[in-house]
Amino acid sequence: MRILFISSTRIGDAVLSTGLLGHLMAQYPGARFTVACGPAAEGVFTRMPGLDRLWVLRKRKFSLHWLGLWWFAVRQRWDLVVDLRGSAMVFMLPTRARALMRGGRRAGHRLAHLAEILRLAPPPLPLAWFDAADAARTATMTGPFLALGPSANWQYKVWPAERFVALARALTGAGGALAGHGIVILGGPGAAEAAMVAPVLAALPGAVDMVGKLSLPEAAALLSRASLYIGNDSGLMHLAAAAGAPTLGLFGPTNAEEYAPSGPHARVVEADRHVSPPGATELERLARMDALPMERALAAATALLSPVPVA
Repeated sequence: MRILFISSTRIGDAVLSTGLLGHLMAQYPGARFTVACGPAAEGVFTRMPGLDRLWVLRKRKFSLHWLGLWWFAVRQRWDLVVDLRGSAMVFMLPTRARALMRGGRRAGHRLAHLAEILRLAPPPLPLAWFDAADAARTATMTGPFLALGPSANWQYKVWPAERFVALARALTGAGGALAGHGIVILGGPGAAEAAMVAPVLAALPGAVDMVGKLSLPEAAALLSRASLYIGNDSGLMHLAAAAGAPTLGLFGPTNAEEYAPSGPHARVVEADRHVSPPGATELERLARMDALPMERALAAATALLSPVPVA
């Protein structure tokens, strides 16, 4: 059984798609998978069981990156092609069956939209793949810890740094739900991510700085051991939930109904909406992250950590 699976360019969407892959692995034991994705999402799939080939779509002029994938794929024989990008290319490939993502914005969670492709209900939860070597490289962080993700790929999704600091202190300080825990701060590579995280690191000098230092499989291995992850709406948030960490996603301008973290222990807390003045731009009509009080996030984190009473 040979399956071509065309996933996303973005880390968060790629993580959400892993549930479909997990379903296909269970349905077709021994299947060989070729996964196509963007460069940022490559690490989501590198440790995937049954991976035969990872095709990284590096953007080229005139969409030539798609031509390269088509030229490779058209010379193969596939049993199933799953395309989450909704491209017409899949109709020009030799395959016994195909499943195509329907375009356009719809109500509901992205996970449910993905599950519709294979007619699955309920949607399978995302997975996070890592190996023993990834776990070993992150084993230097000993003891229980709180993980923070203070960055995002859009500045308007970033909760104020001082509130991350106040929340971390409230949780790990005396009397907090995670009293005595260490703090690990994560983020992606690059100067922009480092700049977003710098004020949090400066205010929490005892925190372990893992910003830009981990591959995605290593980050997954580390997050699988976190007592709690708190972060902005980002790919790292989705990876934390997929790795099984209790995950609290902080939302403002983006839609939590569509992109809430999906995992066994995940929830969101949202900023207050506001009434926009007449003539406001689309950006001005969005909820602002500074309209999310620290106290609301603290209450949500404490509730997430509380054991569920047995009926």
